[in-house]
Amino acid sequence: MRVQYIKEYSNCLDRDMEYKIYGQCGKLCLAIPSQNGRFFEWEDRGMIHEVSKWIESNQLTIITCDTLDLETWSYPYNTKVRMLKHELWFEYILSELIPSVQKKMDNQDKWMVTGASLGATHAANLIFRFPEQFDTLLALSGIYDTELFYGDYHDENTYHNNPCAYLKNMPLDHPYMELYKQSKFILCVGQGNWEQECVESLRQFSSILYDKQIDAWCDFWGYDVYHDWPWWKVQIQYFLEQIFKEV
Repeated sequence: MRVQYIKEYSNCLDRDMEYKIYGQCGKLCLAIPSQNGRFFEWEDRGMIHEVSKWIESNQLTIITCDTLDLETWSYPYNTKVRMLKHELWFEYILSELIPSVQKKMDNQDKWMVTGASLGATHAANLIFRFPEQFDTLLALSGIYDTELFYGDYHDENTYHNNPCAYLKNMPLDHPYMELYKQSKFILCVGQGNWEQECVESLRQFSSILYDKQIDAWCDFWGYDVYHDWPWWKVQIQYFLEQIFKEV
């Protein structure tokens, strides 16, 4: 497997940002770490090993990135400032990381995006807000109503980072609806330990997706399936089998 470690200065964030590329061709997939995780989390936790057969068969290239969670979603103060900084992270992903990878890989196709826990929340936000860049979502154990992160403060950035809010209000004739029809959405959650908030969130979100006529596979796994890496490794294997079986 070809692995590249990249460290590049981000003008958006005014700092060096690191990421890794696993693979050399195939579908480009941005893998977002769980809350406060780093770009090497997917390798350390064994997720890269789980998807290696698709990488080595040149069907998939995984790009593992960093987030700013410690300064944004996990930071307990000043919601306005932390959400402004999170928007800068989106700008970094869209205007710096993705173009850099596309140039390196000579691949201008739309991307897949995936993540677990808060990584799934970020992944969902990316594809639903920027469907011109992404066309496949695999979200594992995410939260899609993000009100619990904001306290009493609300502005346009808290709204646009709450998929349940902005999709609920999106008109059926919005231009994104046609892009959603061309995309694949898979959202999964277990019903075991530490998953209850995610179960309730996905139930709420799946109802909104249904009302908006957005075709999404919302999969609720068993009561033995808990919120942690051993099950996410099982899930990513299962769902990638389905995704690439249809290619």
